[in-house]
Amino acid sequence: MRHSPVIPSGGTVPLAGGTTPGRVPLVAVAHGSRDPRAAATVAALLHQVPLDVRVAYLDHCAPTLGQALTGLREAVVLPLLLTEAYHSRVDLPAALNEVRAREPRLRVRYGHTLGPHPLLLTALERRLGEAGVPAGDPDTAVVLASAGSSDARANAVIARMARAWRRSGWWTVTPAYASAASPTPAEAVASLLRAGAPRVVVAPYLLAPGFFADKVRTDALAAGATAVSDVLGAAPELVDVVLERYEAAQRVPVPVAG
Repeated sequence: MRHSPVIPSGGTVPLAGGTTPGRVPLVAVAHGSRDPRAAATVAALLHQVPLDVRVAYLDHCAPTLGQALTGLREAVVLPLLLTEAYHSRVDLPAALNEVRAREPRLRVRYGHTLGPHPLLLTALERRLGEAGVPAGDPDTAVVLASAGSSDARANAVIARMARAWRRSGWWTVTPAYASAASPTPAEAVASLLRAGAPRVVVAPYLLAPGFFADKVRTDALAAGATAVSDVLGAAPELVDVVLERYEAAQRVPVPVAG
């Protein structure tokens, strides 16, 4: 039986057909947002995943992880998060341990976050292309804009991604953070323009629309960015990453603290 991800309005978005009988159900856990576009985007992504999928949210939306796991005997729990930080290291394991304390017979395999992954750079280039920015343009500097985290390790991942992406031929690629760290996307845009970049574009390393995506776009354009691409959303590369993480979790699940 297929399940449908719940969106804040109380409606559902049907998931795609073509599931493989006997596969372990996937419970995909997103951050959650008060902005209904976020849940709709998560639904659009999971619609393309050919598995028995349930969605859960850490905050702002229903269902919770416990509600999504109700009635299952086993599941792969996968964080729909782009970097390993507090949510994947603390919040999600805590919620999972709470469920397992109530349901000791439930067998759960916990997977890695979506990022970092080389396919996510491909997806970022796809979104820039849709915004009219040729991949690897040597006259274009790119700001890789993430949500930012109080966890320095998560921010360091974004910096490493930016360094790796520079090898694609861009004028340069620099990391930026919408919160909790610096530079902000607007600061990064202004700095690159002062450094002589012929043009600066911004690639949001964000899964779904919402507060951060809107702020990145508004502030970056005001600072002089030529273009700001769309969020990653339901890019086909993300579907491939979800499936890869699902398979890997069954072979070598991530240990859950506690």
